[in-house]
Amino acid sequence: MGMNTVADKRYSPKLLFILTLIVGLNILDSLFTMMILDLGGQEVNPVVRSAIQIYGNRFWIWKYALVSVSAVLLCHCSRLRHLKEVIVVLACFYLVVVAYQIVLINFH
Repeated sequence: MGMNTVADKRYSPKLLFILTLIVGLNILDSLFTMMILDLGGQEVNPVVRSAIQIYGNRFWIWKYALVSVSAVLLCHCSRLRHLKEVIVVLACFYLVVVAYQIVLINFH
């Protein structure tokens, strides 16, 4: 009665898709960032710029781990009020970032 069952812990396929999209876009963001840096561009995110300075071309491992762990935490906490909307906003943000990077690469 007061105990959680397995059925209570199920997450919607839409939530899984959006969180997987965020992780996938993160991978694309890392790859495109490396391409843009190779073309002479600069990283504008100070946190990622610091990771690049510390880890070099392996910064993507740090970034991937950080975003993946965050996605798992977001999934776990997704039943909190308004968090699903935050997850959708994050996915949209990543879509805009990756689209902008594609434009930068194509116009170089």
